[in-house]
Amino acid sequence: FAATIHAVREAVPGCRVEVLIPDFAGSAEALGIVLDAHPEVLNHNVETVPRLYPEVRPGADFDRSIELLRRASEAGAVSKSGLMVGLGEEPEEVRETIAAVRGAGVGILTIGQYLQPTRHHLPVERYVHPDEFAELGDYARGLGFTAVESAPLVRSSYHAEKSFEG
Repeated sequence: FAATIHAVREAVPGCRVEVLIPDFAGSAEALGIVLDAHPEVLNHNVETVPRLYPEVRPGADFDRSIELLRRASEAGAVSKSGLMVGLGEEPEEVRETIAAVRGAGVGILTIGQYLQPTRHHLPVERYVHPDEFAELGDYARGLGFTAVESAPLVRSSYHAEKSFEG
């Protein structure tokens, strides 16, 4: 990840870089290497609510993701995360997850509809109404996120340029 950030900057001087990273299995050293490359935005998506992690993100750990985001924020990085809805989560779980992400110091949030990529992936449990996305966006902004994108077709890179505008 760090090598890619450096290569992009060498190839396109002045280019702003947002990097989407895994949780590095909790490695503070790996996160530090990426942070030392100074991406303008460090993105790590929590993807879903903690209760659904075993099914949606086997091998991942919600608390580990929150800790990574907290470390990045404390190091001064502009941090970003995202989640999908429609996997069977309850509305209160979504709000608690948004609050946990904000509590880790994350400033930018994306919320989008989960869409089943293939028949081998988890099915959509529910299609979330656009009004609910608007309510979640308002809730997140009320918690102090500097930028929020919340709509059915939002993905982690959706309107990424707005991250730089705040």
